[in-house]
Amino acid sequence: MRDTETLHAWDRRYFWHPFTQMQDYGDDDPWIIERAEGNYLYDMEGRRCLDAIASLWCNVHGHRHPRLDAALVEQLGKVAHSTALGASHPPAIRLAKALVEITPASLRHCFFSEDGAEAVEVAIKMAAQYWGNLGRPEKRLFLTLDNAYHGDTVGAVSVGGFPLFHGIYGHLLFPTLRLPSPYVLQWDACSGNPERATAAWLTTLESILKNQGGEIAALILEGGVQGAAGMLPFPPGILAGAQRLCQTYEVLLIVDEVATGFGRSGKLFACEWESVEPDLLALGKGLSGGYLPVAATLAAEHVFAAFLAPFGESRQFYYGHTYTANPLACAVALENLALFAEGAVLAALPDKIARLQAGLRRFSGQSWAGEVRQFGLMAAIPLRDPGTGAAYAYGDRVEYAVCRRARAMGVYSRPLGDLITVVPPLSVTATEIDTILSVLYAAMAEGRY
Repeated sequence: MRDTETLHAWDRRYFWHPFTQMQDYGDDDPWIIERAEGNYLYDMEGRRCLDAIASLWCNVHGHRHPRLDAALVEQLGKVAHSTALGASHPPAIRLAKALVEITPASLRHCFFSEDGAEAVEVAIKMAAQYWGNLGRPEKRLFLTLDNAYHGDTVGAVSVGGFPLFHGIYGHLLFPTLRLPSPYVLQWDACSGNPERATAAWLTTLESILKNQGGEIAALILEGGVQGAAGMLPFPPGILAGAQRLCQTYEVLLIVDEVATGFGRSGKLFACEWESVEPDLLALGKGLSGGYLPVAATLAAEHVFAAFLAPFGESRQFYYGHTYTANPLACAVALENLALFAEGAVLAALPDKIARLQAGLRRFSGQSWAGEVRQFGLMAAIPLRDPGTGAAYAYGDRVEYAVCRRARAMGVYSRPLGDLITVVPPLSVTATEIDTILSVLYAAMAEGRY
């Protein structure tokens, strides 16, 4: 048996994959990616594909970037891992300082973890303990959105809004209060008018805060778009209005920029579009440029100060994992930030975002495509049955067939429910954007699923 065939057999036999029905795994010719270079991935047979999903929305500068590779190798020559519990090391110290310096001015302290869901989990626990440390344990409710997605750990799912997850894991979750999705509100109740939607949403938020603010620990929002819900952009003013009301009613504001941080929105952080300075900010995905698992939760000074006390009072933050602030990941993340600091990456984004926007127009009005949505350098194209205009049945896995066709034509994507997503590395070129959209158009229009 050839090596590729052996690996396919072992893959199906031993490797339990995330978000994957393993009974069907293998039926759609899963890809074994052996190497990568720039914006391309290569399989065991040497076939290459454009990485149209940035390896699950995290790759920033392309694969095998020489400076990121060099930073990793240099740190490997020093120490691969040492604990951050009661000790420290230079890459983590420097990265914490660098993140405080580039994030919104309210944020003065950095707590590391391994992925975005954990960064959110940290923020939830910080917010809960913050009020407990201040002698206000009654403030324990969290306010979140319908359709929210903040990760797959128990706390992150609790503040999420996916009915499927809550149906399966609801008995494990803590209760939350929910606000409507700003995007859904805009189109379902406000005739598509963004100003009306923002005003209506903020009115609802203020009503809840007036009535129950004394019980609410924090409001958590994604960074301007509900990504996993289908790229649902907020109408302007949601984040800024939420900050104002949270400050008025003494509720912490947590912004989850795991998906939107590090240039994805067109600015380094989506908070910058409305000059928002949250109490807690969750970062992940692009923090290491897509190289290694590292995440961070940035906290305001008043949050940090609530944990300071004589040791015996037990007010310290009781959280931390074995690989927290891994030196290899921190070293690569520092070099990633150095690349951003040079300015070229962010300067190139407006033209790329405009190119993506222009290319998406050809999908509008097609019988096999629903409403196309975009936020910065990320987009989603709903697949529709041309005969009915409805989404295909979940179990038919039609979206997976479309992605297989696209892969055969040289573009690697992955469905998100009934959506075909476009979230390329920030290093994607204009020509590559055109290629991604042309291939996806052909794969979706083919009709033989």
